[in-house]
Amino acid sequence: MVKVLFVCLGNICRSPLAEAIFEHKVKAQNLHHLFKSDSCGTSDYHIGELPDERTIKCANQRNIDINHRGRQINRVDIREFDYILAMDKSNKVNVEKLINRNGLNHDQLHLIREFQSSSDSLEVPDPYYGGMEAFEEVYEILDDAINHFLEFLKQEHQVHA
Repeated sequence: MVKVLFVCLGNICRSPLAEAIFEHKVKAQNLHHLFKSDSCGTSDYHIGELPDERTIKCANQRNIDINHRGRQINRVDIREFDYILAMDKSNKVNVEKLINRNGLNHDQLHLIREFQSSSDSLEVPDPYYGGMEAFEEVYEILDDAINHFLEFLKQEHQVHA
């Protein structure tokens, strides 16, 4: 089973939405037995909390289940997950620090938008201080990036849907 971890700062906006979108797409393609995902934050701001209500609304409007409680990344995650996808450069740097501080290795740490063929930016903007429009924008970015990432995974792991 291929394990994917989505990482943002607080684990209540971007990464739980990415996890929910990924799981939704995997189920829709009947690949749930091949891929597993989770999400976490680099900070400890929202441990145990539900995703932001705007994140939940964004997912619910598209009939995407979102069932997550905020948590912070740890060294077990580095060992357990095959792919770690950060939402922005700051999150990626924080994951790299955790890897280095613990003497670990991980060769599949990426920014999620690296998988998009064309993008103005490699970062998913943090919608936390914005309105619902910011969450809608993040959904569109993640939806596209995850489509490309899932195609990459299927090719990389020789999966035929």
